[in-house]
Amino acid sequence: MSKHSPDADVAFISALAELLNKNELTELSVMREYGEYDSLDVKVVKQVTVVQQSAPVMQAAPMVQHAAPSAPVAAAPAPAPIEDPAQHPGAVTSPMVGTVYLSAEPGAATFVTVGATVTEGQTVLIIEAMKTMNHIPAPRAGTVKRILANDGQAVEYGAPLMIIE
Repeated sequence: MSKHSPDADVAFISALAELLNKNELTELSVMREYGEYDSLDVKVVKQVTVVQQSAPVMQAAPMVQHAAPSAPVAAAPAPAPIEDPAQHPGAVTSPMVGTVYLSAEPGAATFVTVGATVTEGQTVLIIEAMKTMNHIPAPRAGTVKRILANDGQAVEYGAPLMIIE
């Protein structure tokens, strides 16, 4: 086991901090080995604070209005937030990556349609994965409100397929 001084380690860390600033880096990580069972792991991180400053806004002087006051104008309603179907409590999501089929075979009637009532466990669609047809059951009884996947569409794990309420 070799001997090294703590002062040398402090000087080494100071040199790393200087290197960090000089090269405009935000993080530097080094492992220094002194011997088989003696090493020093150092990670130097510079915290960067980003300050966003907007340009001053010039405002026009208020105009004097001599006309009769008009009725107050109703504010336009705020646009509805964009809904993520996967977060809907009635969402049926894909349990795997594959291709969605809404019917048992081409040309056959679809398993369900919008407005159809389904029972828990009823097949609502098929996902083909690795040449295997996987029947996807309804997780709950209810009414099909939306079908989000198209027949023959490739889907990812967790992708929303339909909404059952």
